Amino acid sequence: MKKLINISKVLFLWLLSTMSAWAQSPSTQTDFLESSGKIYVVVAVLALIFIGVIILLISLERRLARLEKDLKDD
Repeated sequence: MKKLINISKVLFLWLLSTMSAWAQSPSTQTDFLESSGKIYVVVAVLALIFIGVIILLISLERRLARLEKDLKDD
């Protein structure tokens, strides 16, 4: 579980670092999305995907730990 938490921390820090890099070079597409209010939809979708991946990793970690425990008991 600690390994999963460490991986999620690294992914979160990587996400923050890439977001700051994107913020330094605005493009016309981002300006369009900001002006029409659709940037919030894009951010929400990305956040949902990120949360889904984290939930998937946590559930896989739990299943794997359960299988390892079953193998160890046998």
